[in-house]
Amino acid sequence: MDDEKTITEQAMDTITTAVEATKDAAVTAVKKVKKAAKKAAKKVAPKKAKKASKKKAAKKSSKKAAKKTSKKSAKKTAKKASKKTAKKVAKKKKAKKAKR
Repeated sequence: MDDEKTITEQAMDTITTAVEATKDAAVTAVKKVKKAAKKAAKKVAPKKAKKASKKKAAKKSSKKAAKKTSKKSAKKTAKKASKKTAKKVAKKKKAKKAKR
């Protein structure tokens, strides 16, 4: 009889194993619920976030486009100005030669 456990010990062991099993099951269930809630939140929340980020992106892209166009126009005007000055210099040289 010493080798065998008493009925109360056996009952306590079965109860503790059952408690551990239910605890593990509860933990896994909670994890699954959290995961599902995150997925649902991702599906719902991005719509609002996307709208805001789209507006920000649109503002950024418009600013970038404005910068690009201003840079291009500045380059063009610089090129035109240099061409005009070159033409003026050439005209002045021709005028001087014609006067001689």
